[in-house]
Amino acid sequence: MRDSLIRVRFAPSPTGPLHIGGVRTALYNYLFAKKNNGDFILRIEDTDQSRFVKGAEEYIIEALKWCGIEFNEGVGIGGPHAPYRQSERKDIYKKYVTELVEKGFAYYAFDTPEELETLRKIQETNKDSLAGYNYISRLSMKNSFTLSAYECENKINSGHPYVIRFKIPENEKIIFNDIIRGQIEIHTSVLDDKVLYKSDGMPTYHLANVVDDYLMQISHVIRGEEWLPSTPLHILLYKAFGWENYMPQFAHLPLLLKPNGKGKLSKRDGDQMGFPVFPIQWKNPDGEIFSGYRESGYLPEAFINIIALLGWNPASDKEIYSIDELIQNFSLQQINKSGARFNPDKAKWFNHQYIQQKPDEFLCTELKNQLSTNNIKANDELLKKIIVLIKERITLLTDLFEQAKLFFIDPETYNTDYVKKRWTAQSPDIIKTFIETIDIIEPFNTHNIEVALKQTIEKNHYHMGSVMNLIRLCLVGEQKGPGLAEIMEIIGKETTIKRLQNAISRIKSHE
Repeated sequence: MRDSLIRVRFAPSPTGPLHIGGVRTALYNYLFAKKNNGDFILRIEDTDQSRFVKGAEEYIIEALKWCGIEFNEGVGIGGPHAPYRQSERKDIYKKYVTELVEKGFAYYAFDTPEELETLRKIQETNKDSLAGYNYISRLSMKNSFTLSAYECENKINSGHPYVIRFKIPENEKIIFNDIIRGQIEIHTSVLDDKVLYKSDGMPTYHLANVVDDYLMQISHVIRGEEWLPSTPLHILLYKAFGWENYMPQFAHLPLLLKPNGKGKLSKRDGDQMGFPVFPIQWKNPDGEIFSGYRESGYLPEAFINIIALLGWNPASDKEIYSIDELIQNFSLQQINKSGARFNPDKAKWFNHQYIQQKPDEFLCTELKNQLSTNNIKANDELLKKIIVLIKERITLLTDLFEQAKLFFIDPETYNTDYVKKRWTAQSPDIIKTFIETIDIIEPFNTHNIEVALKQTIEKNHYHMGSVMNLIRLCLVGEQKGPGLAEIMEIIGKETTIKRLQNAISRIKSHE
């Protein structure tokens, strides 16, 4: 007897890395389960061994763990419905497909690939409106309808390759309700007899999916829009097994679209357009590497916030949601039917907001790790001062080193455009004047530095903006970074003077 608990599952295939569309599907299942005090299951659907990719299953689990999407039961966790890897459930599927054959809802087919290709070409030539292996064409093929029981049994016993197909009923209308899309009607005349089982003992997705959802007591199937055409077959399977009263409710999510809105966001779009489409980095078995949000400097909580709003339309203008707020506010009824366009710039905006909320201690640790990778050591007190200065400039965690390195690495090159426009014959003498000023500042802190620089500018009638930009060029090599006095205090008097002197000799040598 099925209990009334909300139970949902995320059931990826280990055929490659987990696309952000797959993460969104997992997230929506997770949010729905948590909001309704239900269970969330991870099931690996690996029935198509020809498409299996080594390392993909481990990648899926690691990616979801980084995202903070946790499961109540499933692969790697266990549970009352184990095993949760479909390749380990073959005996279960054999029992149920045999039941369908015995009841007359499925049949054996012995057609060769060449014969199936011939059928396809004939239908294409004739421009048949009802193409495929259907209630018309099955009568001209090699199967249980055209062969005797003896011939079928003999072929099976002799090891002849076969498949078991579902017998789509003629002239029926299938009506079901999709939580997101409303009532949907499909006539069986447009459906073909899908393969359910192969002679190698492996079921196809359709059979395994329905059997597992029934046995695991799944109450709601929340999956991508691409599975919508398969739903009528799944409903027919539930009816054939006599499980109509236990059929889950369906919700098919909209597609994730490219930034320009033209077509589905694909696995290769990201690297081609300059942003990740995978939660964490993926390395193909052939060595090809695809970037991930984790390695690109995104926080997992920001990433989750980003994808939660790709299709789900909350009833407010609020954009920043903690995971608890997402759980509290989430509703399948507020998911859009139309595709959701991915906006890389908006994704960066989200990450920036989350970084600003992070404690300085967290960012100090991140920066310390990045500095260590570059063989730079710094004490915590110094790092805290730097974080205060650069935090607002950080969009990605990877920006930390880029923004902080000016405090540790003397510039070796200088902005060419600025040098051409602003560096004059008088520039070295101006810099020397400031070297003399800096050399006598005591104590060497931000306040005293600001006062001394201002006094020198006023005394010599220098133009404030031009001179400050000139000093910045010498200290940083670019026209960027925090306030000059703050930079000078952190790098210290000795390094400040050294950088100014280096700039005089190096830039002059390039005149």
